[in-house]
Amino acid sequence: MSEEFGANIVSLTDEEGVDHEFEHLDTIEHNGKLYLAFVEAGVDEDTEVELIILRAETDENGEEILSSIDDEEELQAVYEAFLENEDEE
Repeated sequence: MSEEFGANIVSLTDEEGVDHEFEHLDTIEHNGKLYLAFVEAGVDEDTEVELIILRAETDENGEEILSSIDDEEELQAVYEAFLENEDEE
């Protein structure tokens, strides 16, 4: 992972080593874990974008990484928490 938590545009490296640019929308804590929401950067305003939610974790080397969420219930709960957070702002 090569990005700075809190920056608006970040470059994230996927599992194949390919860098992708994303816009960081929000960070929330949910059930004691930290989650970050992103959309693909540089996309035309009229283009439908996919919200990408990743969980912040610490790897075996003590480095911060972002992981995809495989559990559908966890993903749905975090998605709803992001929506609630957006409604409050």
